[in-house]
Amino acid sequence: MTHTVHPYAHRLGIIRDWKSRWFSKTPGQYRDSVMVDTAIRTFLKKRLRGHYVTSVEIERNEKQIRILIKTSRPGLVIGRGGEGSLKLTKEIERVAKTVKGTGPRSVRLDIEEVRSPESQAPIVSWMIAEGLEKQQTFRRVLKQAVEKVMANRDVQGVRIAISGRLGGAEMSRAEEIKRGRVPLQTLRADIDFAREEAYLPYGVIGIKVWIYRGEIFADKGQK
Repeated sequence: MTHTVHPYAHRLGIIRDWKSRWFSKTPGQYRDSVMVDTAIRTFLKKRLRGHYVTSVEIERNEKQIRILIKTSRPGLVIGRGGEGSLKLTKEIERVAKTVKGTGPRSVRLDIEEVRSPESQAPIVSWMIAEGLEKQQTFRRVLKQAVEKVMANRDVQGVRIAISGRLGGAEMSRAEEIKRGRVPLQTLRADIDFAREEAYLPYGVIGIKVWIYRGEIFADKGQK
């Protein structure tokens, strides 16, 4: 039988790099660093929901944790006069201190703007969740999302799957829409994947988005 693998993890070391980049000298240090990373990512997922964040990358040395947040709307995260980023930095430092066995470390927050948000799966999944939470018809939301994604010239294919009590039905079911091609087994295929949840009065609807942006070669001229 086949096993479904995460499209990002499937390409690690080939066309993808790790989202946490650091080195530990002892097993205990490794364990504590993983726990801190998990706590920070869990906190940021809730704190930055709706801020159009595509990814969170973590780098560290012995004294400092560097967090790179990629978003299509940096103004939402930075805030007026940088107040938002300063407040977020202090909150992350407090979260990092809650993990047992870890000493106090300073946090450096970098925010990077992402171009062409319609080609980023996390942003598209949030747009779908936002539409569903506004009580829009799920078929209309899916169709509009696919049209926006395919209007981007970098995108060659998109696939969106949602499941749950669609339309408030008593029994949950799954619906899927696809345009173009999404070659999941091709390792050099640049496929962006994201999961999101829409919280509705009658239950939670799960959303999965795959976006195919062409193939990545060692020689950029071959693409």
